[in-house]
Amino acid sequence: MKPEVMVLAPTRPRAWAQLEEAYTLHRYDEAEDKAGYLAEHGPKCRAIVTNGHETLTRQMVEAMPNLGIVACSSAGYEAIDVDALTDNSVKLTNTSPALCDDVADTAVMLMLAARRGLIDAHAYTASGDWGRKGMFPLQHAVKGARLGIVGMGTIGQAIAARCAVMGMDIAYFGRRKKPGIDYPYVADLTALAAQSDVLVLAIAGGDATRGLVDAAALDALGPDGLLVNIARGTVVDEAAMIDALKSGRLGRAALDVYLNEPEPDPELTCLPNVTLYPHHASGTVETRDAMAQMVVDNLAEFYANRPLLSAVN
Repeated sequence: MKPEVMVLAPTRPRAWAQLEEAYTLHRYDEAEDKAGYLAEHGPKCRAIVTNGHETLTRQMVEAMPNLGIVACSSAGYEAIDVDALTDNSVKLTNTSPALCDDVADTAVMLMLAARRGLIDAHAYTASGDWGRKGMFPLQHAVKGARLGIVGMGTIGQAIAARCAVMGMDIAYFGRRKKPGIDYPYVADLTALAAQSDVLVLAIAGGDATRGLVDAAALDALGPDGLLVNIARGTVVDEAAMIDALKSGRLGRAALDVYLNEPEPDPELTCLPNVTLYPHHASGTVETRDAMAQMVVDNLAEFYANRPLLSAVN
């Protein structure tokens, strides 16, 4: 008989076909009486397939006494009670290795678009203002600019590698200095912001980093500074950011993530000094397929009793 797997969220078609072939899939995501469905099928399942947006509570975990793995098809997992998994000896995997390059590319794209005024320049050209008013205003170079990276994990390091090639001066902040990283470590976030022209957020979300980038850090980044966020909206005190952008205490923000998704605060989205992307940093066919495949591969390793590819806990 096939192993039985609980599905909180389906995956991409190619990966889904592999899951259907290898496992008996129980569609919790389609069940009307979810509590009853979990009570009926949960004890039979050793695995869950989900994403970072679907809630997985301690109560749900404890309703699945044979659960051994939760394979999450995204990098973030804020909706999952990781402590409950750990307490019940359940492994969590995510897909950070699969999306690293696209997310790093998006951080660079947002930085360049904001630093060079791409959105405004497009409108200036398309509207005919170039012909009527003359040359577009001068913007700011990337080469020689000071880049602060908040979070020097896999994605932070990929961003640093791209920006080093462009001639940026790089330093970073994190919970601790990373062994083997040659870029200067700054132990205080506000101090890093004060010495940066561009501050890129590549740190994990969750309660531990909620509101980490506060009014003091935004003021330190300053009226010529650029904040780039490809992490999570919760990492920034969004009200303070809006206020700083409105008043000119912060120069610009280039954002892929927001406190309220998919309906960001209109006070933010209407500002002229923001460059916005709809939480789509990993949104390519190639990367989403690779993320879904990592779910399949982690399950295969689990059932073969081999080391998992991307264990979180």
